[in-house]
Parts: sequence; structure tokens; C-alpha cells
Amino acid sequence: MAVLAESGSNPDVELLYDINGLARSAPHWFDRIMEFVGEYGLLLAMVLLVLWCWWSVRRRGAEDAATSVAALVWAPLAAGIAVLVNIPIRGFVARPRPFVDHQGLDVLVSGKTDFSFVSDHATLTMALGVGLFVANRRFGVAGIGLALLEGFCRVYMGVHYPTDVIGGFALGTAVTLLLAPLASALLTPLMKAVERAPGVGWIVRRRAALDVPVVPGTRRSVEPMDSEERDLAA
Repeated sequence: MAVLAESGSNPDVELLYDINGLARSAPHWFDRIMEFVGEYGLLLAMVLLVLWCWWSVRRRGAEDAATSVAALVWAPLAAGIAVLVNIPIRGFVARPRPFVDHQGLDVLVSGKTDFSFVSDHATLTMALGVGLFVANRRFGVAGIGLALLEGFCRVYMGVHYPTDVIGGFALGTAVTLLLAPLASALLTPLMKAVERAPGVGWIVRRRAALDVPVVPGTRRSVEPMDSEERDLAA
């Protein structure tokens, strides 16, 4: 792979120069925004998206809430495992960063001395995005979209080859999906136990405190209050 990276005719390198060339022609302020977004912003956005999905699942209070929350718990765990799996891969491939072998790149982030393949940022965000998709397709599509944007940013910033990003996407997806059945088997019973436990069941599902019957002769019913709303009313 290092030999391929040195070839100027390699499509991987050509695409690197094409995408990073956008940074050279962009205003300085835009590059600073891309630097923040690619290094920290999208990771933060993924975390907030996972929390938003959890809040939505909890408030909906469906019967399968424990399964969905278990999938959401698995998403960050899968991301962490994928990054750990990446450690020996990076050492084995030992691919230098693009700016080590190629001149003329506009590198937006300095201090990157580790190996390039595969991208940790791409691995993390795609693992979270796929984990979200397992839990909730609507949020998952948004998460995968953020992961794709993260991959673009890493190449734009001049710190990764396109194949580093593709490898990260593949690794994050593989770890999340291959271990998902085992994770579900372990985490779903745990989340069901949390759901039934007094005082902490709200973590998994909104609980109705009382059921109000439909008034005879009408089609209107009063929505039950959950424990939080009852406490506020008191």
C-alpha cells in the first residue's frame, strides 16, 4: 500500500489532491471551520444524535424500547471496539500520512505523527452511524450521512488518503454488524431489567402513571401522565 501511495498515477493519490485542492482555493476562515468540524465537530454531532435518538425512543415508550435502547448502547461500544481493532491494523500496514510522501498538500492540522491507515475518525463515526441505523433507521440515515461527511473532511484536511477513510468505514461497519447479535443478546435483557427497576426505568421507556379511560359517548381520551409529569403537576 505504501508503494501505491507513492505513485502519482494512483487514483487514490489523485483524488487526495483533488479534494485537498479545494482547501487551497478556499478562504482561510472556511478552512478553519473545516478543521474544527473534521477534528471535533462531527464527533460531537454524532454523540448528540445518539442522545437525541435515545430521548426519542424513551419518550415514544414503545414495547420494544428496551431493544432499541440496547442497540443505542451498543453503538458507542462498537465504536470503541473498532478503534481498538484498528491499533494492530495501523501498526501492520504502517502507511505514512499523505503529507509525508506527497508535496504540495494543504495540511490543516499539524502534529499528526501516527500512521494513516485506517482513519480513526471515519471508523468511529461510521460505527456510530451504523449502530444508530440498527436502533432507528431515520436517525441512522442521518448518522451515516455525518460519517460520510467526516470522511470527506479528513481528506480535505490533508491528513488521510481516501482509502484510509474507506477502510475506516468498512471497519466500523463490520465490527458493529458482526457483533450486533451478541451485543443484542447481552444488552437487551439488561435494558429490560433496567426498565422494570424502580427509579431508573425512565432511562429505557416513558412510563404511564395512570390510565384514563375514554369518556363514554366520545372519541376523545386523556393522555396518561408519566412519572415525571406527575411530579411536576404535584
